[in-house]
Amino acid sequence: MMGVGMIILDGGLGRELQAMGAPFRQPEWSALALMEGPEYVRAAHDAFLQAGADIVTTNSYAIVPFHIGADVFAARASELLRLSGKLARATADDAGRQVRVAASVPPMFGSYQPDKFDPHAAADMMRLFRDELAGYADLFLAETLGSVAEAELFLTEFMPTGRPVWLSVTLDDVGVTVGQPRLRSGEPLGDVLALCQTQAPDALLFNCSQPEVMEDAIAVAHAYFSGDHSPLIGVYANAFPLADDKYEGANATLHQLRQDITPDAYADYAERWAAAGAGIIGGCCGISPRHIKCLKDRLSRYG
Repeated sequence: MMGVGMIILDGGLGRELQAMGAPFRQPEWSALALMEGPEYVRAAHDAFLQAGADIVTTNSYAIVPFHIGADVFAARASELLRLSGKLARATADDAGRQVRVAASVPPMFGSYQPDKFDPHAAADMMRLFRDELAGYADLFLAETLGSVAEAELFLTEFMPTGRPVWLSVTLDDVGVTVGQPRLRSGEPLGDVLALCQTQAPDALLFNCSQPEVMEDAIAVAHAYFSGDHSPLIGVYANAFPLADDKYEGANATLHQLRQDITPDAYADYAERWAAAGAGIIGGCCGISPRHIKCLKDRLSRYG
């Protein structure tokens, strides 16, 4: 994407915390470090910025009842959301260069589970994220949304804030047909593209799916939008195992990561994504600061 500076996202915060030796387990995932070792969260943010990221994403993905439990969510969600915002904001402000804070707004009922979406309960939780993170965020970033209904609710709740709004959806990566990308819900990507044309978020991204399916989605989205009001297109893939009969989804266990997704291999994908029309590129689960540094170096000519 020439003519517009390539925006480099950070990588997979949860897995980086695990690699650093931070408090980390399922089901709490990355929220456990906020509770028991927030200094690790700051160190992980710093590592991604040192690798060249332009965005620091709040460690708020797991601050939902699915991960921390309903009782802890009721008692501590506001406190933990503010802490995640404070750590990200301090990291960005200390960076010595322009770095933006993206407030992470996750699927409210667990990753890859669009069938569990409850719009009424989700609206209340999304408003809590919106209100508690607003004081720290430069933009709001929905992550890993798996259905059109989730995407529509996010845009309804966050577009009126006046902050930039980035919508990121997760794609089905099992048995897909080239040219026909679909969400985890099975709905065609075209339904989200039509929603974005109506609601006009600042960016549409694809995340937490296999790198192999991302280029097709970028190409389809790039061909769909035209004109000055087109959203930026972005991508950040994961390094979860290739789908097989042992793969139980994002929440079931701590999966071993793919060994073939090396920093150079991931940067190869990133170059193809940039050529296909992506203007925002980073990493999701299993993509480390080493990966971000490599893709930053390789994508410098797109700046």
